[in-house]
Amino acid sequence: MIRPCTFYPNPETAADNAFQREARGEDPAAISTRAQKEFDGAVERLREAGVTVHVFEDTATPEKPDAVFPNNWFSTHDDGRIVLYPMYSRSRRAERRHDVVEELGNFYRVREVIDYSPCEEGGLYLEGTGSLVLDHVERVAYASLSQRTSRELLEKFCAAFAYEPVAFTSAGADGRAIYHTNVLLCIGSAFALAGLELIRDEAQRSKVRARLRASGRAVIELSREQIENFAGNALELHNRKENLLVLSEHAAAHLTGDQRAIIERHARIISLTLPTIELAGGSARCLMATIHLPERN
Repeated sequence: MIRPCTFYPNPETAADNAFQREARGEDPAAISTRAQKEFDGAVERLREAGVTVHVFEDTATPEKPDAVFPNNWFSTHDDGRIVLYPMYSRSRRAERRHDVVEELGNFYRVREVIDYSPCEEGGLYLEGTGSLVLDHVERVAYASLSQRTSRELLEKFCAAFAYEPVAFTSAGADGRAIYHTNVLLCIGSAFALAGLELIRDEAQRSKVRARLRASGRAVIELSREQIENFAGNALELHNRKENLLVLSEHAAAHLTGDQRAIIERHARIISLTLPTIELAGGSARCLMATIHLPERN
């Protein structure tokens, strides 16, 4: 997780992120301070739940308003590989930090770093586990195609890592493409949260639903309203004893009793207080870049 130095809703990303909100008339320093407080509270909450959290401080220059969302620029894999991703927004490309990758190598075995970022020069983008929602057990990569998620790079990633690509398109109420797959899909070990309503093409919707069900998971379908309130932007983690579903307090408040009951049969819900951070259009899942690398002895 990256502790923000400067935080505010990035105007460069607002055009295609319908989840983003303006912070009108507010002091920028006050917004950053609130975001830092929310971040620190989230780290404390996760550690209290038994999750190992590596915290890195954001660098002050250049200014990076979205640095708190590291899952978009790198991912880690259980075979010791790390992937660096091409970012659509120019202001976000400075978030890629080799010092973070090097520091992870002190704790985990890293055998190779694959860098897709040169694809930016050709106008091809794939924003990490924002663009890719990975089923690590079934080896399926779900991706909602958009200007931030290229089909060509999806297939390139899947060929390199032996994943089955499941591509589809989705849109919000305003007709704009959903900017990241992970706001409408979360895959846990025994269930999946899925905003299938936002996949307008019936054949694509049926394909995604069928593929999720074929994995043996309970498919919890989320409404458009629930997706708009970040109920899909969740992540299953685990401590030494149990599975945990991490999402924001705002998102958790929009789950129904029946949905919570299904989740709680398989995971304990951990909710984070993130109202300021959510102004930037991302929520709990976006805060966390998960570590799948093998540990060093």
